[in-house]
Amino acid sequence: MGTGAGKPRSMDRGRVDSHLLTILDADWEDARNRAGDHLKCEQGCSECCHSLFPITRLDTWRLRRGMQTLTESHPDVADEIRRRAREAVDRFRIGFPGDPETGRLVNDDERLDLFFKEQDGAPCPALDPVSQGCLLYTSRPVACRTYGPPMRFGSEDSAPCELCFTGTTAEVVEACRYQPDVGGIEEWILEQMGVEAGRELESLIAYALAFEGEDSGKVAGGGDDG
Repeated sequence: MGTGAGKPRSMDRGRVDSHLLTILDADWEDARNRAGDHLKCEQGCSECCHSLFPITRLDTWRLRRGMQTLTESHPDVADEIRRRAREAVDRFRIGFPGDPETGRLVNDDERLDLFFKEQDGAPCPALDPVSQGCLLYTSRPVACRTYGPPMRFGSEDSAPCELCFTGTTAEVVEACRYQPDVGGIEEWILEQMGVEAGRELESLIAYALAFEGEDSGKVAGGGDDG
């Protein structure tokens, strides 16, 4: 399926996204195995589901596909997710770092960081309030799939989840650091979707879920080509 550094030959979005997720999940499992008991991530731990972060156009597309599937199998659950997402969008309108109607974010780290801190603690619309599990787990964004262990993105390193690696040394943390998607498949898919370099992070989960299936121009990544 892949050529060169594992990049697919053609742009069947569903197929290449599945390929990307397989690689990401394998990367994360390898990191989990190396981390052992230092990694506390498990079903019902939703600490990271109460933080706001930007998602890509590909994440938006994947979330919408997941919502379509959920609507067909469990319409009541999907409706509750939409309701929570629209309530979140209403909260975001004041001080939104970008266009509050479309959900497109500005390329301004200072404004984004301030807004995310102000909104910290709010649960993700896809989080089940009872089980504290993700109701769109198989369609979750890349950031959700890779979070937990210490990571490396290009030349930048990120810290592990604050609940993990407690009481360990810096050497242990570094030994467990991993770099997901070394072949750059996600970046390649985004390029095929017309995303400009440096504009990968475009919107928020709430916008993707609040308006899916409506006006394709409302959210970054609107539309479906495969």
